[in-house]
Amino acid sequence: MGDAHRIGVVGLGVISRAYLDTLAGHPDVRVTAVADLDAARSVSVAAELPGAAALTVEELLSSPDVDTVLNLTVPAAHAAIALGAVARGKHVYGEKPLAATLDDARAVLEAAAKAGVGVGCAPDTVLGTGIQTARAAVEAGAVGCPLFATAVMVTPGHERWHPQPDFYYAPGGGPLLDMGPYYLASLVHLLGPVRSVTGASSRLRSERVIGSGPRAGERIPVEVDSHVSGVLEHTSGALTTITTSFDGVATTAAPIEVHGETGTLSVPDPNCFDGEVRLFGLGGTQWRTLEPSAGYAEGARGVGLLDFIAADASRGPRASGDLALHVLETMTALLRSSAEGRRIELTTATPPPAPVPLTAAAQWRGEGRPAAC
Repeated sequence: MGDAHRIGVVGLGVISRAYLDTLAGHPDVRVTAVADLDAARSVSVAAELPGAAALTVEELLSSPDVDTVLNLTVPAAHAAIALGAVARGKHVYGEKPLAATLDDARAVLEAAAKAGVGVGCAPDTVLGTGIQTARAAVEAGAVGCPLFATAVMVTPGHERWHPQPDFYYAPGGGPLLDMGPYYLASLVHLLGPVRSVTGASSRLRSERVIGSGPRAGERIPVEVDSHVSGVLEHTSGALTTITTSFDGVATTAAPIEVHGETGTLSVPDPNCFDGEVRLFGLGGTQWRTLEPSAGYAEGARGVGLLDFIAADASRGPRASGDLALHVLETMTALLRSSAEGRRIELTTATPPPAPVPLTAAAQWRGEGRPAAC
């Protein structure tokens, strides 16, 4: 483990457990430090990780025992933590979105470029066998020339189950910014970058009622639109119609469908690593399920960080800051388009990252490998 890449984790909320389950014990990385605003939580988590120190955020960002900062804070703090890490010469990999605003996200990437350090960002679910098998099928011509796609995410609202749902309905929240990164990152893998958008949005009601936990029955204000629809024009010429909503009850629509001149591909939930990819060919009589042919098998949160660390000059990181910036610009442009009533051209055009070959869980997890000397 002497040569293992050293990780410092900032933010020890619910999602941190999934990351730590992936990283702990992996031969290529070592969690050397953890930090949280709740000092007691830091101490508790560090006790579960041999060799990890419980530090303050400032101590972790300055620690000589940290190579990459894993930023799992709330979205409003993403840019500050990332800039702090970059200023100290450390790489940073964060949860989505890259930052709460497009200007902050640009600032992070510009600072990283000047410092000569890398920036990576979730989601990494798109590197699993679900999206990657679908991508391989599209690139192999399974649907012919891709013409258009649909992307649909409909729920009645997170307040029904989340005990502290306020941030979903505050500025920076809403269905698009919350769940859009999974869908848009997938669409870039499948159809390439987006060149322009046209959006429309609405708000079902001005208040929501918390449905669980100690605040059950409390009313919270809705400060953002809770239903966002739009059309994405990809540089490839394909069009995507996207709907993200906290106002619907349910849907039978596939999370993503890609329609081409010779077939339609049904793509699984991009918030998951796997799932069935189904193809209906022109002239066929039924859907056909495709065997997994690409992606990290049995993927889990953190595989994108491992991919980021393993990147080199010949293959850049797949869950990159550049892709996260393009996704964030696409989302904020959709919201601006809705507010301003016009089509908006994007300024970023990140190409799809390298596809992921089918990689057994034992390989990306490092299972069965000899211990380091």
